[in-house]
Amino acid sequence: MSAEIRKPLPPFTAETAAQKVRMAEDGWNSRNPEKVSLAYTKDSAWRNRAEFINGREEIQTFLTRKWEKELDYRLIKELWSYTDNRIAVRFAYEWRDDSGQWYRAYGNENWEFDENGLMQKRFASINDLPIQESDRKFHWPQGRRPDDHPSLSDLGL
Repeated sequence: MSAEIRKPLPPFTAETAAQKVRMAEDGWNSRNPEKVSLAYTKDSAWRNRAEFINGREEIQTFLTRKWEKELDYRLIKELWSYTDNRIAVRFAYEWRDDSGQWYRAYGNENWEFDENGLMQKRFASINDLPIQESDRKFHWPQGRRPDDHPSLSDLGL
């Protein structure tokens, strides 16, 4: 077995799938491309919107570019469904561009994991909605979402 192991491992239960989703959310909210890329296999294959990304180096490049553009990024993920080594997630995140325009991005992801708990495939469909700053719902200091912050369902999203 590879030295790279990212628990919890498949096959997933409702509890371990939800744990995996929260771990992914926490990682992405760190906005640390190198740290985030370690949750994926070295040859992980992604489709993110209309981009096709392969491997950790491309993941890091993509995430660096993403977070240079998407300022004040805050993300909430929610488990939608799971099977043995797959998880479906819905998510929303808020960000602003360098002109000050705020957006809320809505999307779905399908994830597939290897036996070591690393994500080997990620397919993301995402839509951006311009919003007013006063319409923002994700208010916490940059970084991990506090445990008592409302979920997507709690927020009616």
